[in-house]
Amino acid sequence: MSQSTSIPRNQQRIRDHGYDDYMEVEKKIRKVMKFQELLLTQPNSMIAISRLDMLARRFGFKQYEAGKFILKFPHVFEVFEHPVQRILYCRLTRKSLLQIEQEKLALLAQLPQAVTRLRKLLLLSNTGRLRLEHVRIARKDFGLPDDFEFSVVLKYPKYFRLFDAKETRNKYIEVVERDPRLTVCAVENVREREYREKGGEEENVRFSFRVNFPPGFKIGKYYKIAVWKWQRLPYWLPYEDISGYDLRSLEAQKRMEKRAVATIHELLSLTVEKKITLERIAHFRLAMDLPKKLKDFLLQHQGIFYISTRGNQGKLHTVFLREAYRKGELIEPNELYLARRRLAELVLLSPRKVIVDRRLINYGKQGGEDEIADYVENGGDHSAARETVREDLGEESLDSDDDCSIDSDGDCSIDTDGDCSIDTEYTHKEVNNDDVTDDAEDTRVTE
Repeated sequence: MSQSTSIPRNQQRIRDHGYDDYMEVEKKIRKVMKFQELLLTQPNSMIAISRLDMLARRFGFKQYEAGKFILKFPHVFEVFEHPVQRILYCRLTRKSLLQIEQEKLALLAQLPQAVTRLRKLLLLSNTGRLRLEHVRIARKDFGLPDDFEFSVVLKYPKYFRLFDAKETRNKYIEVVERDPRLTVCAVENVREREYREKGGEEENVRFSFRVNFPPGFKIGKYYKIAVWKWQRLPYWLPYEDISGYDLRSLEAQKRMEKRAVATIHELLSLTVEKKITLERIAHFRLAMDLPKKLKDFLLQHQGIFYISTRGNQGKLHTVFLREAYRKGELIEPNELYLARRRLAELVLLSPRKVIVDRRLINYGKQGGEDEIADYVENGGDHSAARETVREDLGEESLDSDDDCSIDSDGDCSIDTDGDCSIDTEYTHKEVNNDDVTDDAEDTRVTE
């Protein structure tokens, strides 16, 4: 009877389209952010279209795909003709630059909360230390700046200690003091709030988790009994020291399994967007006593977590905390999350709502993708496009002496003297390009 009323270990994943649609947008945002970082590292934050096609190959783009990609997002990237060189250049729009600045301000404003999150993350480990490289890969998930080694770890010596291991010569971050006030899990606060509001039996609430199964998930009679038994099962808290316990018994193994669920729950609660890739959780597996087959383990608890395979051609698995989302949106958003979602709004805006150079519009419509590829192959030379549009529209519809400058707000101004005024006040900004290799590092991690 006990075997029939236990949670099955091998379960089929049930898709939830709300989270999958979220990851489809996230897939576009990742590519857009790589192009943004590339443009910000160039002089005057702009780059010729001919060079863009060559540099974009490091992101996995094939020939001619980079030019087609930036034309899909005119609210983020602006294509204009250089007034002297007479070739096409690409730069970020004013809305895109404003979004980047807002995200930086939000990141600096929540830096004290990021320090607390890093302290709690270190307390989740058995030894109170984690590899610096593993934290660096997941720094954006926890709201840490790119230079957190200096701006956070070395800036607060009363909280953190940075040292080199003698055996492996790897850098580690260690928490200096265990603060009892930081050892309270997020799920404990949720239980207390629900108990005060709804009441009920203490044994049913004391060790329970919020369970919300995806649509279409089949729940049988014995499965309900198994979930009810599992919810009442006591376990050791993630921040509790278990070095003195005997873990060889069957009851201890069950408690350790539920403790692993609580640890991953707390890990997701510490992130900014309440989600993180499964490959990045695997970096902390040994330090936090997590099971080897993480994906199969999380599929046993589809009411608490959701694993999405969308994004990056299915090479990465993103784990969501189900109780933190509703209809694909975060229930309690923070400023950093809202600043990042503004980029998603720019990506999702229709290209028809932006006014761009009429010559580029007609050129794209008349020639199609093949002529756009030839256009990029010619090094961004606008003369070929000009001749094509003359043949289709006639000489009267296109004056070769008139040039057009476009701003990010969609206004087009024409100078009848033949001069094109282009705002080149974009300052050169240095951006850390370590994030470009983060996805590649995650894919090398095996479950």
